[in-house]
Amino acid sequence: MMEKIFIYRILTLFPNATARKLLLMLIFILIFWVIYLASKDHTKFLFSLENHITVNQGNVFKKLSRSEAPLCPTVSPKKTELGIKEIMEKLDQQIPPRPFTHVNTTTSAAHSTATILNPRDTYCRGDQLDILLEMRDHLGHRKQYGGDFLRARMSSPTLMAGASGKVTDFNNGTYLISFTLFWEGQVSLSLLLIHPSEGTSALWQARNQGCDRVIFIGLFANRTSSVFTECGLSLNTNAELCQYMDDRDQEAFYCVRPQYMPCEALTHMTSRTRNISYLSKEEWSLFHRSNIGVEMMKNFAPIEVVPCNKSENIKKSCQIGMKPPFPSGYTLKKMWITAFCKQIKFDETKNINDCLERKFIYLMGDSTLRQWIYYLQKSVKNLKYFDHHGAGIFKTHVLLDVERHILIQWKKHGYPFVTKKLFSVKDENYIPREIDRVAGDKNTAIVITLGQHFRPFPINIFIRRAINIQKAIERLFLRSPETKVILKTENTRELHQNAEMFSDFHGYIQNLIIRDIFVNLNVGIIDAWDMTIAYCTNNAHPPDYVIQNQIGMFLNYIC
Repeated sequence: MMEKIFIYRILTLFPNATARKLLLMLIFILIFWVIYLASKDHTKFLFSLENHITVNQGNVFKKLSRSEAPLCPTVSPKKTELGIKEIMEKLDQQIPPRPFTHVNTTTSAAHSTATILNPRDTYCRGDQLDILLEMRDHLGHRKQYGGDFLRARMSSPTLMAGASGKVTDFNNGTYLISFTLFWEGQVSLSLLLIHPSEGTSALWQARNQGCDRVIFIGLFANRTSSVFTECGLSLNTNAELCQYMDDRDQEAFYCVRPQYMPCEALTHMTSRTRNISYLSKEEWSLFHRSNIGVEMMKNFAPIEVVPCNKSENIKKSCQIGMKPPFPSGYTLKKMWITAFCKQIKFDETKNINDCLERKFIYLMGDSTLRQWIYYLQKSVKNLKYFDHHGAGIFKTHVLLDVERHILIQWKKHGYPFVTKKLFSVKDENYIPREIDRVAGDKNTAIVITLGQHFRPFPINIFIRRAINIQKAIERLFLRSPETKVILKTENTRELHQNAEMFSDFHGYIQNLIIRDIFVNLNVGIIDAWDMTIAYCTNNAHPPDYVIQNQIGMFLNYIC
């Protein structure tokens, strides 16, 4: 009764009906709150609420801590290690150990025989010419196993024409060499024995024994003092080490820590080759200049190719996702002509500018891609060089055309990077991390190449990097499926330069790995390996006309 009188007297103070309703609502909320606190331990409630907020704040900071961040499940170390192991097992089966007792029992170019299958006086343009190769050793005995590293090429010097031949290994000492007769006229054939099977087996076994054929030297700078120390992908020392670790991708690099300097003081890097070999003295005899790249078809007469009025199949325009065959094309008058897609010629500055307009292009890799940015700077005058802070040729290179909104950037890949020149590591990053920084859209293109700097190191290092790049591309396609990604395979290089570390056999194996890992990704492929064989450059840094045609293929993919 008293509560009703109390409420009635309060309501008389508010004659307005709306005000009365609001007041009643407030009274009921207050009564509910008092009843709730009376029935619960309110002190405990308030404490638990405050504690809950504090724990959540702690979790936020924990997520931001890179050293404690959980590994992304799509790139878990276990999955990556299984992928590496699977590829290594396939390669070990493909390159088994071969007996080597004496040079006389190894493959001999002079004693082996090559026979044209179904020979004719003339051939039609577009025909396939097949040659059966039977390998023998220096004593004239038939070889019973394969594994020889061969390079087949056809050419017409007067036409400045060339193309690769396809080598099929039957693993019994015989090979099928197939040439597609792309042009008419007189065609010369060449087949080089780069390394006998005993040599490739020795290179494979030696490659995977250690990382110490190359020594890295790091420069640590702290105020007015600086010091050099030994660095590497692994170090056999009891000294205190600085570890530079990418936790997610399990990529690691180490330096001996200098006294009185923090690990963060590392600023520059260089490298030197060591006088270390995992080849025996007998095995080294297989890699003397006279035993590398020996011609096997010296006595072959030129092949006569005529038009035959054959109709040429209409090919689709070159597009991302196409898987080039081998050979993927040929050279004619120094121009590269694709064999699998319809090609647009970008031979005028206006055409190139129209293609590049509003494009962001990121070149990621070694100096064979840096050649692209040098060529574009010379040939497309409106692209201006932006002087990015840094010193030397390995700093980040940027070309800009502000009016047309064009940006082209080259950035070197992360460790290992083999060069005698001193380069900065302050902007050092692995390619997967660089890809993660690209937002991407239909006007963004990424070109990737790696391999030359990995040749002196165990193959698992290259496989890990390739898998990590594959995962980064998959992440990119999730957020931006329209971004264009192009892989440029390795160039061939000089035949006689320290075969144990830099042989093209290592590059050939790495190209097989790249094709295997990226087979299901929607990427474009520029087969620089095929192109540089066709051009017969034998140079890690081919001349400008080769670079022009590599860029031409790239423009066909993005425009």
